[in-house]
Amino acid sequence: MTPSDLDLVLDLERALFGEEAWSREMLTGELRQQPASRHYLVAEEGGAIAGYAGLLGAGWQGDVLTLAVAADRWGEGIGSALLDALLAEAARRGCTEVFLEVRTDNVRAQRLYRRYDFAEIGIRKGYYQPSGADALVMRRRLTRAAEPGTGPGPGPGAGAGGDRRGAGAGSGETRGDQGQARR
Repeated sequence: MTPSDLDLVLDLERALFGEEAWSREMLTGELRQQPASRHYLVAEEGGAIAGYAGLLGAGWQGDVLTLAVAADRWGEGIGSALLDALLAEAARRGCTEVFLEVRTDNVRAQRLYRRYDFAEIGIRKGYYQPSGADALVMRRRLTRAAEPGTGPGPGPGAGAGGDRRGAGAGSGETRGDQGQARR
């Protein structure tokens, strides 16, 4: 993801997350931290952004900061392709664990993460603002290099809608079932 992607990313951000959407300032701040501690990707097809994802990777710990797929593209494997790319980047950076938060009511995204061996480790009450929705905290241990395609692949529930950490907010390409994921 680059600053030139921001208008389209923000449109998708607002469509998926409503009043909890990240602002232009937040996303710009995140992009400024690439590649030192952040890695952001977009899934693009025909000039349209079908999804995007971001990782904080520093030291042994990685955090999926955001992963979102346009609702009309759910189930096409885009979420899986983006998650594959984030896990590969976390492994490349030497992370041994990857964490994330997902809304407790976002069952579709939780299915995706469970297929990728993320396990529930706790709940953050009132995490998402301004709604006050709770977040499920999940963790995956990285015991070997996570390369694109090492996840279970698309299946029922692939291409999770939208989920992300509510706070805070690389290189290479990976090919998803549909669209192109790029930095």
